[in-house]
Amino acid sequence: MTNAPETSRLFQPARLGSLVLPNRLVMAPLTRNRAGADGVPQPVMATYYAQRASAGLIIAEATTPNAVGQTYPNIPAIHSDAQVAGWRRVTEAVRAAGGRMFLQLQHGGRVGHPDSSGLVPVAPSPVPLPETIHTPGGRKEAVVPREMSVDDIRSTVADFATAARNAVDAGFAGVEVHAANGHLLHQFMARNTNHRADGYGGSVAGRIRFAVEVVRAVAAAIGPERVGLRISPGNTVNGIEEGETGEIYRTLVDALADVGLAYLHTVFADPDDALWQDLRKRWSGTLVANPALGWGGPLPADGGRQAGERLLAAGADLIALGRAFMSNPDLVERLRTGAPLNPLRDEGWMYAGGEAGYTDYPSLTKAGMTATA
Repeated sequence: MTNAPETSRLFQPARLGSLVLPNRLVMAPLTRNRAGADGVPQPVMATYYAQRASAGLIIAEATTPNAVGQTYPNIPAIHSDAQVAGWRRVTEAVRAAGGRMFLQLQHGGRVGHPDSSGLVPVAPSPVPLPETIHTPGGRKEAVVPREMSVDDIRSTVADFATAARNAVDAGFAGVEVHAANGHLLHQFMARNTNHRADGYGGSVAGRIRFAVEVVRAVAAAIGPERVGLRISPGNTVNGIEEGETGEIYRTLVDALADVGLAYLHTVFADPDDALWQDLRKRWSGTLVANPALGWGGPLPADGGRQAGERLLAAGADLIALGRAFMSNPDLVERLRTGAPLNPLRDEGWMYAGGEAGYTDYPSLTKAGMTATA
């Protein structure tokens, strides 16, 4: 039996490094395509995130550390002064509303297109994405990425570290390194996308090396207590076939155990999964769990509350929810009181741009629990 909403551990405070979180609900990073074509966050993004400031922690959407890392059109970045200034307006709005934010740093690797970035994407090996990709001109065939040289790898590690410093300068409390969902770090770890014969390929130790170097460089740049890592063991999105999934993630977690990171964030976490249980035992720090609620399926009526409570009972420390936060700016209050959730509009509204389907979802008033825009 699950706890009544008002007594759930989801609403108990927690500590994350120097941050005191008022509850254990984390807003997961959600790509929404509302930045300018130049990667500068737009004012509507400040409104969107400030509306959701009651989350214990907001992890802002995937943001590119360099130009070649761009995935899709209108994705935010943080490698120029204008981008840093744009994000600073967002963090100021969230702090004014009482919130706390980390920024997810994501390099798309082969998940990119010259029509979006102006550059040929790079990857561990010249293996193209096996599907079309969204560009400013619509969906197009993916291009063959350029295999990264060792110098490319070193400069990309440095770009992640610089992006982390930029994020702190922009007012974020920390950053999350994205090593999940088929993007660059995940591509290095996966057997079908990494055919390298040097020290960054071959064995599991070689394939995790790039991810380890990125995380350690970011931790050295801003302090490990400001750095989280996101992983998605077994996830096949973006054409990924890892091979040796259990060995990859056990080795990765063990390789970073001494760094003192703020947290490990597991995607599609299942408390009954043996690997997830093992990673919980191996990871002595804070574990953020994103429940396995189905990829693209209907949102549960409770927004994932019961799944989150099961994960907390199994050893997770914080629970990250995504789609429920999209349509419910006051999700914490709705889950706390058992109020009904706003339905999520179809996918076209998620990435359409502008306020519609973004900042226009209604909140509840405290008096009478009546919806108000």
